[in-house]
Amino acid sequence: MRTFRGGLTIGLAVAALVAAAAITYERYDTRTLKRTVRRGDVLCGVNKGLPGFSIPDDKGNWTGFDVDFCRAVAAAIFDDPSKAKFVPLDASERFKELQNRKVDILSRNSTWSMSRETNYDLYFPAVAYYDGQGFMIPRARNIDSALDLNDSKVCVQANTTTQLNLADYFRANN
Repeated sequence: MRTFRGGLTIGLAVAALVAAAAITYERYDTRTLKRTVRRGDVLCGVNKGLPGFSIPDDKGNWTGFDVDFCRAVAAAIFDDPSKAKFVPLDASERFKELQNRKVDILSRNSTWSMSRETNYDLYFPAVAYYDGQGFMIPRARNIDSALDLNDSKVCVQANTTTQLNLADYFRANN
């Protein structure tokens, strides 16, 4: 008899946990989709102008990989890719605007990191594009390694993971 009661108690506890998780998921994880459906379009945070990824032409028509991804999301939700609306965001505002619900999704160059997921309470669903960093220098400088860049000026976009990677590289290599 004890085994049956113990099993029943454990079974009820598991059922209660599953129900609580389902209610939490329904309440919190789907609210962006519900808000998007009510509004009738997908607000996509995109780069302000990165050729090949997201850039408007002189008539305001957006093109690029990230833009096409947003259109695919709109097509999946509304069966209409024109329901994607593009909100240009720079690197310093992208996560803040996503948290503030100015955009429904962020489809722009953003490095996936654990600190971003935890600090901004984000969920990165998948990697869309892999990139890396490198140095471009005139051949006339006769430099074969980044280790030979002592006292050189380096241009990098501020407030990006690239800037952090650059600082880490030079710190590690004096």
